[in-house]
Amino acid sequence: MSHRAPETTGSLPPRPRGLPLYARVLIAAALGTALGVAFGTRPYLGSLGNKDLGLLATLVIRLLKALAAPLILFAILDAFARTRISPRHGWRLLAICLVNVSVAFAIGLTIMNTLRPGDQWRGHVDELLGRVRPAEAKTPPPEATLDPLRNLDGYVPKSLVDPFADNRVITIVLLGLMGGAALRRVKERQADEGRDSVRTVERFVEAAYQMLVQMLDWVVQLVPCAVFGAVAQVVGQSGIQVFRLLWVFLATLLLGLAIHALVYYPLVAWLVGRKPPRIYLGRGLDAILTGLSINSSLATVPVTLRCLARMNVSERSSRLAACVGTNLNNDGITLYEAMAALFLAQAVGSDLGIQQQAVVVLASIMAGAGVAGVPEAGLIVLPLVLGSAGLPDSVIAAALPLIIPVDWIIARARSGVNVMSDMLVAILLDALQRPEETAEPEDQPAAACHG
Repeated sequence: MSHRAPETTGSLPPRPRGLPLYARVLIAAALGTALGVAFGTRPYLGSLGNKDLGLLATLVIRLLKALAAPLILFAILDAFARTRISPRHGWRLLAICLVNVSVAFAIGLTIMNTLRPGDQWRGHVDELLGRVRPAEAKTPPPEATLDPLRNLDGYVPKSLVDPFADNRVITIVLLGLMGGAALRRVKERQADEGRDSVRTVERFVEAAYQMLVQMLDWVVQLVPCAVFGAVAQVVGQSGIQVFRLLWVFLATLLLGLAIHALVYYPLVAWLVGRKPPRIYLGRGLDAILTGLSINSSLATVPVTLRCLARMNVSERSSRLAACVGTNLNNDGITLYEAMAALFLAQAVGSDLGIQQQAVVVLASIMAGAGVAGVPEAGLIVLPLVLGSAGLPDSVIAAALPLIIPVDWIIARARSGVNVMSDMLVAILLDALQRPEETAEPEDQPAAACHG
């Protein structure tokens, strides 16, 4: 999962009591499989049959997409209102995070384009669901071009409503960054003038963000219903053989995450940060295992800070990476989203060129940064990233619930990768810090981010 500075934890919905989400998803998948095997395509309640249950998945995915777009906007505005960091440290942090995520995508895209695991699902989505027209499934995204002027024309909206109506995640993030920068500038100007009327806007942004998080939490609790409906429909039409291919999806994603976390991170920590693997992995093991076990890099932040202290990383760099950088250190979730989008694109026969893949990468980075700290963030923004790959809503609603049953395994791996990313960024910030910077005023990453 992605994560966010701990001061917001009080605003996030409490974890529901009872069975965790992944357990309910697995139960729903089992029940859907049983119903599909038992009745096939035959109606069993009047005219109602398994083929009609796919509508459950369509409705849930539609709700996720509708709420995720405004959530990204308000999450970015809220982050600007809460965080203050010097330009020098901010640009350095941004550069490190962009290099890390670029390497992650290079690994992921190389694996996807070399192994092409989605080809083993090719034809299954169209054949099993019978709702996707081949031409529709192969329509490339309109912004899939390397022409900068055409890209600019695609990202600049005709009105503020268009990006949200069309779920154009890149444009939404750009609007959020512009609005956040304007909010920061107005706040600074009013502080110089002794006024604080902008505080009303900040309170509205915070309330809207928390409201959207709560609404999305309710929708996420309906995901087992979507899985039940989609699985019953698929198994009813074509049997259970489609699930034999899930291991391909799972193994491919875990391979990409493993190479990035166990090869790239230790190597860079050693060569640039002067922390050999026995220090980086050995003294950071507690944080890594905590992230893997509790499936939350947010809850791991205090452990991460303690592990960084044992590595002799300065408190300033540790807090900057683990608290401010949490909206950027999302290598795990962004790699997952991009690889999942390419996997499903291959499965429906939509072979994306380098231009389209670049758009998917950009959408994954921006969406992952926008919703850091939101429960089940990967699940929430994945439909938007799939849309940026040119996949129609019918494909997204049909295919996404099929891969959710293994998401609970991937989510733990993503959490571990995000924790390792936090530690690497802290190490690199410390290594690149100049001696004279130690006398500069402390950044203000969060009111309560003290580990």
